[in-house]
Amino acid sequence: MANKAISEMGLPNSIANIFAARNLTTAKDALSLTEYELMELLDVGFQDVTSAISRISEMVCPPFETALSLLKQREKYEHLAGHLPTRLKGLDEALCGGIPFGVVTELVGPAGIGKTQFCLKLALLVSLPASCGGLDGHVIYIDVESKFSSRRMIEIGSKSFPEVFYREGMAKQMAGRILVLQPASLAEFTDSLQQIKVSLLQNKVKLLIIDSMAALISGESELSNPRQHALGWHISFLKSLAELSRIPIVVTNQVRSQSQDGVSLFPFQHTTARNTVQDIADPPSRFDSHLIAALGIHWAHAVSVRLILELRSGQRFIKIAKSPISPPLEFQYEITSSGIVLLSDNGIEVSGPRINAIHFHGQKDIINFRDELLM
Repeated sequence: MANKAISEMGLPNSIANIFAARNLTTAKDALSLTEYELMELLDVGFQDVTSAISRISEMVCPPFETALSLLKQREKYEHLAGHLPTRLKGLDEALCGGIPFGVVTELVGPAGIGKTQFCLKLALLVSLPASCGGLDGHVIYIDVESKFSSRRMIEIGSKSFPEVFYREGMAKQMAGRILVLQPASLAEFTDSLQQIKVSLLQNKVKLLIIDSMAALISGESELSNPRQHALGWHISFLKSLAELSRIPIVVTNQVRSQSQDGVSLFPFQHTTARNTVQDIADPPSRFDSHLIAALGIHWAHAVSVRLILELRSGQRFIKIAKSPISPPLEFQYEITSSGIVLLSDNGIEVSGPRINAIHFHGQKDIINFRDELLM
């Protein structure tokens, strides 16, 4: 609600125009200043400022509600709730149906672990006709790292849904429902968010994928408080967008290693950080116990569901690390021509800090630039 536009709050035109002229466009902009700062900036009287602030606060502050009223609202809008099935039976059952509508779901894992392939499969599932179990909708796929592979997507589709995909014109129709954007910077992505919001509401868009958020900022500067604040605005906007449009929003996140001295590094920084003979001789697995999700604690608290993809002793696992309704479970999986496949639908419960740990044993043998384009 902090990002709600002041122009939508029913203020008198004379005051609303002054706010706009001073580039105060959202509730957060106005409420971040004191009354006296606003008087000086807007050049209006104290009464006008307090009246405007009162109205803005009233519009963005949610009213108190009882548990009974919340239950009645849930029953009333039950048809708007729902999940996007991943077609991974065990995972869907654990998530009570799949990727939930109306919230932000995050996929965390090292490069090459399968995050992009997971996203490609979700995009196909949304574009499938409703008669075949899909959502018969459009997808906005924000491909930050240029890893989107139409060839791989067609392979996943033809192997997963051969009875649908080989119908005349069906593959072309489904591909035409997936809009791919490739912003070159965080600023370009930020500028496109408002247009994305309009597209979600007007064009039957039923899934938004961002692959990946960490890549949007990795080239700008080292992780610091200003970047955390910038991402705070983005996650707030995305959460608001998910709630407003009632669609699933899926974002991928990279990992970084936290060394003994507390310095955080992205995987590509190990080459420069490990520059002694002894360092080069040590296996990459010595960093495994220190892998953590990128983007920081503020971002972690903001996402509603976090799925961690990891590699332990050559075996891949997907873990439900965060969910308001699901137990902390992990499932072993493999990547096939049809995408990600669970080896067992029976999840194993994970207790304690292990659920948030991220392992990637043997990354030297797994990652190569050619294969990573399909991961």
